[in-house]
Amino acid sequence: MNIIIIEDEKPAARLLQRKIEKLGLQVNTLLHSVEESIAWFRNNPHPDLIFLDIQLSDGLSFELFEQIEIKSAVIFTTAYDEYALRAFKLNSIDYLLKPIDEDELSTAISKFKNQFQKNTISSLDFEAIKRMLVNPVEKEYKTRFSVKIGQQIKVISIDEIECFYSENKGTYIHTLDNRNYLTDITLEVLETEINPKDFYRVSRKFIISLKAIKEIQMYSNSRLKISLNSYSEDEIIVARERVSEFKNWIG
Repeated sequence: MNIIIIEDEKPAARLLQRKIEKLGLQVNTLLHSVEESIAWFRNNPHPDLIFLDIQLSDGLSFELFEQIEIKSAVIFTTAYDEYALRAFKLNSIDYLLKPIDEDELSTAISKFKNQFQKNTISSLDFEAIKRMLVNPVEKEYKTRFSVKIGQQIKVISIDEIECFYSENKGTYIHTLDNRNYLTDITLEVLETEINPKDFYRVSRKFIISLKAIKEIQMYSNSRLKISLNSYSEDEIIVARERVSEFKNWIG
């Protein structure tokens, strides 16, 4: 059985390889980019099974299928949102959401073995899958938050929020009227619950609203400094590794 891994990060690929080989299978090849994968497929027999990461260093891995006719079975290994994944789960052997759980990996491989032995693996509609990733299943984002103030509960509309920030192990909501409210939701969870078109995490400390941006200035070490309409308690700096993505976000 011929198996390859196409994974953006080399350490992640090697970790997945070790997990697969613990299950008694041999991984033959590790690939890390669209360009490298296209060259490999043009010069080698196609494998029985591909473990496929969706985002590679030079683009989406679906570009591979636009240039090469591939009939291999595919198990997706991806960090994409589960709502989009549900839409096409039945079109592939399976998907494994990162970080990959060993039990789920074992189940996915068992599914492949069953289909491989029956020789019933059908070709995938990669164009349909790609369209679903570009226009994923509509997700419902939070439109309001409730916070406790003494013995009272206050409801804050998402339109009232200028930014979310962390401080002294707490997470706070800062509103347009220059008030701060402690919430029990972490920034990591908030990132998945608010619309990424309207909010962006510029650093480990801040998630800001696009509508609340007052000014953007160049800052040291190729970073950016953000001024919001009312928040002024601390500097909001776009981390250097996020600057390019931030510019794309603001359009």
